[in-house]
Amino acid sequence: MPQPYDLITMGRIGVDLYPLQTGVPLAQVQTFGKYLGGSASNVAVAAARLGRRTAVVTRTGRDAFGDYLHQALREFGVDDRWVTAVPGLPTPVTFCEIFPPDDFPLYFYRQPKAPDLELRAGELDMDAIGRARVLWTTGTGLCAEPSREATLAALEYRAKSGTTVLDLDWRPMFWAGPTGSAAEQARPVYAKALAHATVAVGNLEECEIATGEREPHAAAAALLACGVELAVVKQGPAGVLAARRDGTVAEVAPVRVDVVNGLGAGDAFGGAMVHGLIAGWELERVMRFANAAGAIVAARLACSSAMPYPAEVDALLDGHAPGAEARPEPRGEAPPEARSEPRGEARPEPRPGPRPGPDGGSGPAAEPGAAR
Repeated sequence: MPQPYDLITMGRIGVDLYPLQTGVPLAQVQTFGKYLGGSASNVAVAAARLGRRTAVVTRTGRDAFGDYLHQALREFGVDDRWVTAVPGLPTPVTFCEIFPPDDFPLYFYRQPKAPDLELRAGELDMDAIGRARVLWTTGTGLCAEPSREATLAALEYRAKSGTTVLDLDWRPMFWAGPTGSAAEQARPVYAKALAHATVAVGNLEECEIATGEREPHAAAAALLACGVELAVVKQGPAGVLAARRDGTVAEVAPVRVDVVNGLGAGDAFGGAMVHGLIAGWELERVMRFANAAGAIVAARLACSSAMPYPAEVDALLDGHAPGAEARPEPRGEAPPEARSEPRGEARPEPRPGPRPGPDGGSGPAAEPGAAR
């Protein structure tokens, strides 16, 4: 029998086309960089960079961009065996604008429908999903059928075994109807998912959508009441609050960095959090390490290719400024559990004000665990 995966993620994938000029609107950008994108895919990349065996369950178009995403996943060390093509639907593309330190509007092109929303429960490898040490699911996966049914089926199959994460991942433009009705539609769906998850991760807005609570401690308590064992509430510049059902609480302050692009910070946070939970670290250490990983990516331009290696996270926790790009670990490093002593402070969570995208949705929050 094959070894179980450390992490299997389910959800969004696409091509990020990010400006190579900052501080200018999209209409004036001259050149772009092409990167693998999508929150679930980036989380798998982030954990792989930290030495974990990862795979992603998602779908692309049957096109050149889909071919590129398979190539990129393999280069990052993420298993792409469950990334399949949907004939007739194009691979999604996402543009952004970069206005440091805290304004990074996203422009999603996922019409007529994103292939990753065509995940079907009957096509999932439930044996692999059930055996993985961590399953990571997202709110976007709940926004439309048949992905909603597939996501709930995977969560139910896990039956709270191992670590089962729901990233609240609230993107109102992906849900049917105007934002107000979308929020009303989303809450009962989130409740179904949370009942089968052991970990919930979200920013204050996402927690409010899922539970009706926005005050951090009340939001954490509400998530725990929904059935999870660990609630992680991101508070922007105030840091991160993590609370376990057993009463353990960790409140971690930000680590200050010069933000270049906050969009990948949340995915780095997620992958690093998974890494720490698998390693069995105490809660505050997990949160500090995850915040530092997010800070490193916020100080870089890209998302997936900016994900840090363990030595880079350690260096930031030791007080060294993050480098411009990720570099491979030297061969012969200690195993992941042996790395990264808890040191220093954790990273900032800059949160931009709303800025409309092409579909009328607001712009993103550039904070660990929420950036996409």
